[in-house]
Amino acid sequence: MLDISDPHRLSTRQPMFNIPGIVAVLAIAMAVIHGVRTYLLSDAADLDVLELFAFVPVRYDATAGYHLAGGIGAEIWTFVTYAFLHATWMHFGVNMIWMVAFGTPVARRFGTPRFLAFFCVTAVAGAVAHLLTHANAMEPMIGASASISGLMAGAVRFAFAPGGSLSRQRGFNPDHMPAQSLGEALRDTRVLGFVGVWVVVNVLFGAGVDMPGAEGGNVAWQAHMGGFFAGLLLFSFFDPVPRRAPHEETAA
Repeated sequence: MLDISDPHRLSTRQPMFNIPGIVAVLAIAMAVIHGVRTYLLSDAADLDVLELFAFVPVRYDATAGYHLAGGIGAEIWTFVTYAFLHATWMHFGVNMIWMVAFGTPVARRFGTPRFLAFFCVTAVAGAVAHLLTHANAMEPMIGASASISGLMAGAVRFAFAPGGSLSRQRGFNPDHMPAQSLGEALRDTRVLGFVGVWVVVNVLFGAGVDMPGAEGGNVAWQAHMGGFFAGLLLFSFFDPVPRRAPHEETAA
């Protein structure tokens, strides 16, 4: 039974869906882009979009006998723009579920500018990892999975910290508790377990196990790895929450 005798209690209740604005904006932008590609563009026009904005490793092969559209500009912006394109609505939907789940706590902690920077940096890291492992490949890579993998890694850095949302004793504001240092995270068996399972799942993708939304296509699992480990290693450069002092203790 709902108690309405205390208006303060009602005002402090959390909404059922409390997604940060920047996460919602990214999801809407990606949905609009995929909708336009699916319903408004011809197949030829969609190929032009992929040529301009997908990440295509052969673009960086100076010995290739042809050049893709976009020139030097596309050689730069496609390190990020590929993350806004998706293969199917299922691919888009699965990515958005994970982005909301892991992007929400990271966006609350970072704020919009830092969150966008982190999203872009992990997208770049994913593209670099893909380029290093698929040099000269002509197949375009698309999807936000590398950045979402980075968001997963970023969330891991503070979710298991004392007072974090996945800690043994959840704090009052778990998304803003001081994060673990990289060394602490890598000594935490819960973090290592999460990372281990995540790596195994992606290796299975590499071995040919289908990922929802990518049936019949190749999963760019190396890009996932690049985004994830970039997020894990670079998190502290984006984190605005002060580190816990070495002498601070947290009650069990």
